[in-house]
Amino acid sequence: MNRIETIASHAPNLRAKIDAGEARIGVIGLGYVGLPLARLFAKAGHPTIGFDIDPAKVEELNAGRSYIRHLPASDIADIVESGRFSATVDFSRAGACDALIVCVPTPLTRHREPDLTYIEKTAEALLPGLRPGHLVVLESTSYPGTTDGVLRPILARAGLAIGRELFVAYSPEREDPGNRQFSTDSIPKVVGADDAASRELALALYGRIIGQTVPVSSTRAAEAVKITENVFRSVNIALVNELKVIFEAMGIDVWEVIDAAKTKPFGFMPFYPGPGLGGHCIPIDPFYLTWKAREHEIPTRFIELAGEINTAMPGYVVDRLVGALSERLGKAARGARILLFGIAYKKDVDDMRESPALKLIEKLEALGATVDFHDPYVPQIPPTRAYPDLAGRRSVPWDIAAFGGYDAALIVADHGAVDYAALAASFPLVVDTRNATRAVVDGRERIVRA
Repeated sequence: MNRIETIASHAPNLRAKIDAGEARIGVIGLGYVGLPLARLFAKAGHPTIGFDIDPAKVEELNAGRSYIRHLPASDIADIVESGRFSATVDFSRAGACDALIVCVPTPLTRHREPDLTYIEKTAEALLPGLRPGHLVVLESTSYPGTTDGVLRPILARAGLAIGRELFVAYSPEREDPGNRQFSTDSIPKVVGADDAASRELALALYGRIIGQTVPVSSTRAAEAVKITENVFRSVNIALVNELKVIFEAMGIDVWEVIDAAKTKPFGFMPFYPGPGLGGHCIPIDPFYLTWKAREHEIPTRFIELAGEINTAMPGYVVDRLVGALSERLGKAARGARILLFGIAYKKDVDDMRESPALKLIEKLEALGATVDFHDPYVPQIPPTRAYPDLAGRRSVPWDIAAFGGYDAALIVADHGAVDYAALAASFPLVVDTRNATRAVVDGRERIVRA
């Protein structure tokens, strides 16, 4: 068989492996995106290797334990015991895989510019093991042009013809930790590539584990899909946050307004205000687009304004809390003891990424307050780049008797495991940013919405 015939066989050979469930899958990055994906491939019968740079995560997984709350340990133990899944820090094993899916972080720098270090380092680590017939799919969220402008040039150094020997695609992650209605396998999967062979192989791969795949024409289009989804959410959350401030000044309950407005069966979609944005997507992704738009000399005033409004919300919450301490208790922020409920970024998850709670603690302590937190899902604040001094602080236990020693409760994440009626009865002041106390009757006079 000559070289041309050999090249022509790579795509059909890989497709046959995928369809037969024999393709070996490598998932790079075993966090909230990568681990559920690896679990699904292993569950579908594919031999799967998970790669991560954190030895502690690898050790946990290989022992059949889970460090993500909504993925039970039994799910991990099942795939480990079946022999279809193992985790490793040894990236040299990537060469043994047929498909490599990259699910690494894409944070912002201190100057709110894209930090693609993890993508670049991952591509460099994969480079020595790349061989003809490999499929590489990027799932990390980034600006349009990342796959073909950052990932692809590094992979091309392997000397393989992309689209004929090496196949490259982009498929944006759509994970929503804690969402009980939609899971990884039930959320339609967008897939884009810059050549037909890569696109068809990636569609076949995800079709093994996900009910619906949605092809788009290019990696840039697929990257733009993810950015569009999160810009849409950011802008609408900013709108309701601004309405919250306006309606509060008018003596109107924004939550009541939204609940009534959403009864309209068309033309309205409910979004809810909060103490600030959290999670890896919404606080970060819009800035990737605004950064890229500057390259094309296009202003993004609407997106940037939404970012300003959402970023200002922790300051608004602190102002409401400080004002309530003064007006209702005759206390200043300096010397006040505050117990913050919910250090995670949203309800019923153990995910701390970009949580507004950290900014709230920082702001309150800068005013001289003492701040503790209670979170049934986050026993300890993990290390973060933005708030290194808060790392290691531990959740205080739920103790109604001890709550009497605090001046105020600040509800930041409305975890379902918290008894809000008991909470409201235990504090002289409750500041609620999530409408968690909506059903509370006794003690409503002590509750302030923020």
